[in-house]
Amino acid sequence: MDGVTIVNHPLVQHKLTLIRDKNRSTKGFRELLNEIGMLLCYEVTRDLPLTDVEIETPIMKMTGKEIAGKKLVFAPILRAGLSFVEGMIGLVPSARIAHIGLYRDPETFVAVEYFFKAPTNLDERLVIVIDPMLATANTAVAAIDRIKERGAKDIRFVCLLAAPEGIERLRGYHPDVPIWTAAIDDRLNDHAYIEPGLGDAGDRAYGTR
Repeated sequence: MDGVTIVNHPLVQHKLTLIRDKNRSTKGFRELLNEIGMLLCYEVTRDLPLTDVEIETPIMKMTGKEIAGKKLVFAPILRAGLSFVEGMIGLVPSARIAHIGLYRDPETFVAVEYFFKAPTNLDERLVIVIDPMLATANTAVAAIDRIKERGAKDIRFVCLLAAPEGIERLRGYHPDVPIWTAAIDDRLNDHAYIEPGLGDAGDRAYGTR
């Protein structure tokens, strides 16, 4: 699909199978979500610009490389996005963090916002919006709407699983936002859950129902 990158690295696909298992413990689910988040972070940041910097090793002076520009922003969609982003923060500890509180109304599937807090100067930063599941895409679209309202221009979306319906909707509303995912599943069911999917990522990550 145009604008969509499927990360098919063997480690990602192996861990994805493990996390789908309904018998996976809450602890195991969170750990795998963290690990997959770290692996996906490698892919979504693969083309970050670099700049030369002069340093001195214990042996001699040299020219090395550092990430150029302002620090990037991770923007997890609460709740499940929090566990997903932890692995990414481990790789980029200096990143700024935006928090986007959205939940899907169980009857209408409409995204309802209850919290939003973001760093300044989003127009000068790469913003990576993070949510384990791209199902209807209602929350993803709402989150990116809010990020753009704050001035962000360079935005990427990362998820663990995506449904074709969610991809079509997100790309329709925000064609300028590329998507990275570990897999595109078959469809949404009547309750707007991804099939075969892995259930509710937030409930599985935090042991709630």
